[in-house]
Amino acid sequence: MPSNAATLTELLIRERPALLRRVQRILGGDPGAEDVIQAVWFKARGVGNAPLIDNPRAYLYRLAANLATDHGRESTRRNRLLADHYLWGPDEATSTSTEEQVMAQDELQRVLDAASHLPEPTRAIFRLNRLQGLTQAEIARRLGVSVTAVENHIRAALQRLAWARSGR
Repeated sequence: MPSNAATLTELLIRERPALLRRVQRILGGDPGAEDVIQAVWFKARGVGNAPLIDNPRAYLYRLAANLATDHGRESTRRNRLLADHYLWGPDEATSTSTEEQVMAQDELQRVLDAASHLPEPTRAIFRLNRLQGLTQAEIARRLGVSVTAVENHIRAALQRLAWARSGR
């Protein structure tokens, strides 16, 4: 009897074009459909054998839809975070000189670089909270840690990003 992971992987290979079209419909104009399909493949390969999946096709399509929805939410949150009015306020964003825009872009790049270099699990917790919108309690349950530990990681991430923003 084949394992859940093997069954899902074989099904993914056969159903890939249809899954890709479904993910593209969910994401609209977002170009991340291929990334979502790759994430589906990784998840499918990691599915355990207990219990045996009764309807692998339905499971695979639900997995693809859920991951596409998560990707879309994360992309939307990321875009909102990067918008000038979100970081500096709407009045400042519309009345900035070229020099101020260059400085703001430099500041943004420092913050993004600092965020990409956050240590694990701080980076993962920060992303779950700020980009995926999970509450601290949800993150704590998902990762099997205390809410206080989640709070400490988020606080550490925010301090490091504030330090990067200030240019120190």
